[in-house]
Amino acid sequence: MSSEPPGITVLPVHGLPEFVPGDDLAAAIAAGAPWLADGDVVVVTSKVVSKVEGRLVRVEPGTDRELARQRAIDAETVRVVARRGPLKIVETRQGWVVAAAGIDASNVAGDALVLLPEDADASARALRARLAELLGVDVAVIVSDTFGRTWREGLTDVAVGSAGIAALTDHRGDLDAHGNRLETTQVAVVDELAAAADLVKGKLGGIPVAVVRGLPVERPAEDAGTRPLVRLGPGDLFPYGSRDLVGSRAPADDLVPRPGELAAVAAAFRVAVAALPEFPVVVRYGGADDGVVDVHLPERATTTTALNLGALVGAVIVQLHAEGWTTRWEPVGTPGGSSLVGRLWLGSPSS
Repeated sequence: MSSEPPGITVLPVHGLPEFVPGDDLAAAIAAGAPWLADGDVVVVTSKVVSKVEGRLVRVEPGTDRELARQRAIDAETVRVVARRGPLKIVETRQGWVVAAAGIDASNVAGDALVLLPEDADASARALRARLAELLGVDVAVIVSDTFGRTWREGLTDVAVGSAGIAALTDHRGDLDAHGNRLETTQVAVVDELAAAADLVKGKLGGIPVAVVRGLPVERPAEDAGTRPLVRLGPGDLFPYGSRDLVGSRAPADDLVPRPGELAAVAAAFRVAVAALPEFPVVVRYGGADDGVVDVHLPERATTTTALNLGALVGAVIVQLHAEGWTTRWEPVGTPGGSSLVGRLWLGSPSS
């Protein structure tokens, strides 16, 4: 008789209580899963971590719950990335870009809202240490939450905290079976484990903890938790989304020149002109004044060309701000029939 091939098993932890602030989460997990073994990965829903840590917002009697939720979202928001009606995609203080700041109103009493853990990596480290103390086991811990995915319908669980496991498996530089060198492949292992665990936890089953067994886990030399998963700053290809585009175009009074103005404005005009292919415009680098680009019309300005120019320059400025430039636009007019219609200053804020 052949033995079963090795694989990965996902095990639910049954019998856990309804948690409240101050509960010993690790002790409850140890009691519900005394069978934990070295190498297991314990995946805990962020909601129960937040509950025991007191990360709750109480909704006062007579207060509209949705209004309270919107206020809580604003309090947890660093910046709004996109919005549509009451829906907001925001960057939280923890660095996650997520709908509604990750604030949950499900599976909780009607007089409360659940925030994301203050520091889910620290929560995972504390759980891991406490489970080692209670059961004498060396396990990894993942704190999971439910996120949407850009350009894909449906939700999945991802890691918002981890300990004892590397968040990413880096295959960059490795060769595939055909001898091709991998250039960008990094696997978000903790996200994959969070999603796998959710298959047995579910959203309505009342099972907030699951254990993934059978995956070889190497302890990282430096446990950075989930920080390596965050793609913000220079790595963020969509820093503006549709958030507050008008506000992002606020002009600057004083600008410090920086290299690359001509190339940047030329690229921005190429992008913008693609939307107005029948509208010609001429761009000339100011030369004498660093960071100044003169914008000319090839023929005399009319009401129609003025409107088209406004739309074009607006699109250019949005594009430049998305690329990290600060701008100032000054219309010049066409004295004496000059083709010059405006000057665009580019640079960085002086302060």
